[in-house]
Amino acid sequence: MSSTYRAQAQPSDSGQRAALMLAVLGFFVVALDAQIVNVALPEIRTSLGGGLSGLQWVLTGYTLMFASLQLFAGALADRSGSRRVYGVGMTIFVISSAACAAAPNLPALVAARVVQGAGAAMITPASLALIRGAFVDPVARSRAITYWALGGAVATAAGPVVGGAFTQLDWRLIFLINIPVAGVAFAALRRVPPSPRRAVPFDWVGQFSAVVALGGLTYAIIEGADLGYTAPRILAMFGLALAGAGIFVLAQVRGRHSMVPPVLFESPIVPAALLVGAGYMAAFYGMVFVQSLYFQQLRGIEPLATGLLFLPMTVVVAVVNPFIARTMNRYGQLVPVVGGLLVMAAGLLGLTLLPSDAPVLAVAMLMIPIGVGGSFTVPAVTAMIMDQIPGALAGTASGVLSTARQLGGALGVAIFGAVLVLQPQFLTGLRANFIGAAAFLLVLIPVIVRAYRAPGQ
Repeated sequence: MSSTYRAQAQPSDSGQRAALMLAVLGFFVVALDAQIVNVALPEIRTSLGGGLSGLQWVLTGYTLMFASLQLFAGALADRSGSRRVYGVGMTIFVISSAACAAAPNLPALVAARVVQGAGAAMITPASLALIRGAFVDPVARSRAITYWALGGAVATAAGPVVGGAFTQLDWRLIFLINIPVAGVAFAALRRVPPSPRRAVPFDWVGQFSAVVALGGLTYAIIEGADLGYTAPRILAMFGLALAGAGIFVLAQVRGRHSMVPPVLFESPIVPAALLVGAGYMAAFYGMVFVQSLYFQQLRGIEPLATGLLFLPMTVVVAVVNPFIARTMNRYGQLVPVVGGLLVMAAGLLGLTLLPSDAPVLAVAMLMIPIGVGGSFTVPAVTAMIMDQIPGALAGTASGVLSTARQLGGALGVAIFGAVLVLQPQFLTGLRANFIGAAAFLLVLIPVIVRAYRAPGQ
């Protein structure tokens, strides 16, 4: 190991268990907060006011900051230690959750959600880096990643259920649920040994330009649906995003201490896997967002009942989880990725075939393949990437993966919402979203297959 790294002893069994608990809890709580708000949006609108674009920012303000700071947080985890970054991130997350619960108006809620997203951005790459450091054996690490992915999958699928239950009482309670979860995480944090650090300068130009690029693009997509995509403000934001992206690329290629070292992309598997991760999140987050609106606004279903309609997907995801690690160990990582994408696409296309007055239980049943497909795709894609990178860059690689995923989720909500606004009828926009998402997922299959089977892989 390079002299720029502080030595780290192999964690004990109790240290491994604590690291895995932290990783699962961390991913669970940040994924839960990305979805728990969906069902509460109509109640939030009634309580605080605002239009569709304002409600989108309650979701996207969180996911955008989450995505924008992932690279920073991943690099910070490698430099300052994943254990320390995890603790700081969880502290920010809890304080901002309380601020969300106390928000007096919609702008205050959006601002608190932005800060909450910053805390979540620190937790996620640090959680995966904890697994990379605690589990040296690839088989054990794949199994640990499966549990980590399960935490996120269950939280993502259960978010609408939990959100609906708490919204029946008071929508503000959906943010207070984070406090006891954080308490358990802080207790487990004390059992994890300090993580190694890397003493190199930080890439501030790269971080700032990444935030500008991601923020400008997301703002343009969301607000463009209302203002028009040829409006001067929207064109300016697209231009700002393009400029930010260009500066970021130059900073990574020419910088001495780039935030995203080129070594991460030496294998063609990594960029292909990142694209798959982003595509899955865009399809899933977009689906949950529009389905929550569909159930409540078009079918007149209460928040709790809406949340319960996501429950079958949650239960099946939990049931199939034990088979994911076995599938990877027996067939490799490519099979669950391809199979998961096919199943997700089938579920999305199935939803487009239902009539407008279809029984809501039939709609809920067709959402199950989308969750199941994702539960196979996510851990396999994650394992693909973690197997291709040096252990010393685990935090950075985790940040890159989380950035791709959260950017996909933010753009998914933004694009799905924009399509709904631009279409004359809600159901027309709903079906257009599902067809487009399914087509994109199917296109990703030959991309990942070609990369996985490239010479030298």
